[in-house]
Amino acid sequence: MQRWVKRRGLEILGWTLVVAGAAGLVLPGPGLLLLASGLAVLATRYAWARRRLVPVKARARRLAAQGVSTWPKVVLSTLGALCLTALGVVWGIRPEAPGWWPLADGWWLVGGWGAGATLIFSGVLALVLIVYSFRRFR
Repeated sequence: MQRWVKRRGLEILGWTLVVAGAAGLVLPGPGLLLLASGLAVLATRYAWARRRLVPVKARARRLAAQGVSTWPKVVLSTLGALCLTALGVVWGIRPEAPGWWPLADGWWLVGGWGAGATLIFSGVLALVLIVYSFRRFR
């Protein structure tokens, strides 16, 4: 019984991460990372997930190494992550709509702290991955 619960729990976790990753591709959030994490969890159980995970991991390592190959790339990546985090804070605070905003005020920064928190999480996660890539590949 315990083995069955563990297997089903891992399947539910894996598929939840895959669905959240797919949503994160079009919504604010770390879509590719969640998608890869879901595949990694499912790869513990399914051969098809293992086969799809191998090229994803290889490409992720290659892109991580390229991302820290020069100082301008490191600086720009870090600035991008900090801007993403700052945007999440602004999105959560939701200042009043500026005068140039053409739509109704209710459409200004829709989502509030829900969207802001995912942007902040994405920015912090990006900073962690930049530090990891820098330490591992430089």
